[in-house]
Amino acid sequence: MTTSILKPTANWRDIPGGVWALGLVSLLMDVSSEMIHALLPVYLVAGLGTSTLAVGVIEGIAEATASITKVFSGALSDWLGRRKLLAALGYGLAAFTKPVFPLAPSVGWLIAARFIDRVGKGIRGAPRDALVADITPSHIRGASFGLRQSLDTVGAFLGPLLAIGLMWLTADHFVSVFWIAVIPAFLAFALIVVAVREPERAPGLRAVRMPLSRGELVRLSSAYWWVVMIATVFTLARFSEAFLVLRAQSVGLQLMFVPVIMVIMNVVYAISAYPVGALSDRVNRATILILGLLSLLAADVILAFATGVTAVALGAVLWGLHMGFTQGLLAALVADTAPAELRGTAYGVFNLITGLAMLLASVIAGILWDVAGPGATFLAGAAFTILTLIGLIPIRRRLS
Repeated sequence: MTTSILKPTANWRDIPGGVWALGLVSLLMDVSSEMIHALLPVYLVAGLGTSTLAVGVIEGIAEATASITKVFSGALSDWLGRRKLLAALGYGLAAFTKPVFPLAPSVGWLIAARFIDRVGKGIRGAPRDALVADITPSHIRGASFGLRQSLDTVGAFLGPLLAIGLMWLTADHFVSVFWIAVIPAFLAFALIVVAVREPERAPGLRAVRMPLSRGELVRLSSAYWWVVMIATVFTLARFSEAFLVLRAQSVGLQLMFVPVIMVIMNVVYAISAYPVGALSDRVNRATILILGLLSLLAADVILAFATGVTAVALGAVLWGLHMGFTQGLLAALVADTAPAELRGTAYGVFNLITGLAMLLASVIAGILWDVAGPGATFLAGAAFTILTLIGLIPIRRRLS
């Protein structure tokens, strides 16, 4: 239920140390991943001659793979009653896969590397989010997820920024940049092994034997399934950020500076995620989610009709703002609406369904781009955003 009275504010110092450590792990891994991800679409199209449809398919398959893996790793973490082991395994797999990118001799190898890297992301994703929920008091849950997301996103903009500088220093030598990206990935793996401690299982918490059985899934509340439904339609509206990079290139931004669009988007995302998360602990979360959707709608319209770099940069700012208003919030809503003993499964199912939606969204975006141009791609995103708003407004009171 909503209330007009603001809830008490918690200080950022109240956030548990484990959340800070997991945030730093995410930061380092994102520096590595985004150094590669910021350049990979252009490398595929300009360097290897693939189509934008192929980029959409590769990105969609990569993210869907991560999401499918999450449902099993999340359920396994509920069955084990432990989260850290699976989270560390996922980060380790991603770290050991990173050298494949500079060594890949063909598109097939890059697809395989992206696939395995996303398997690592899938293994760690649901257990990590469930671990954040496990160690965080409920009254600062939004702030904790926002902080972890902010630190994660600092890495996401430092990665492209480093990619820009290294592309300049190496005279656009993609392989050299990919090799340097290996270093922070291994630092992230070391940090989660050494610095993150898992809390003891709460006394009396029900043991889960078959997390993905019908008997367990029906324990997930109707409010949880509403969150999943809204997030799924929303995911159709926000296809892969690879298309932001391609949009910048389409208006004439020089190859060396194309990753700056990802930097702009992620700076705004990082700055906004924590304060928005903290605010969501005091007011109705669905209201803030609506504001994020309105930001995405404005971004889509601007990017659809952009004719120059300034318009694309403004679109990237609004895109980053919508990410800050929604991503940590959706994670907090899953924790709010799922039983503690089924949090891993809840995050896994949530990410499976939204990941399949991301696959569909990225393929649709690639087809529209090839057939009708970038304007049609972003207008389609705007249409799905409007559908999400229509679906969210009537149920906003059900989401505290």
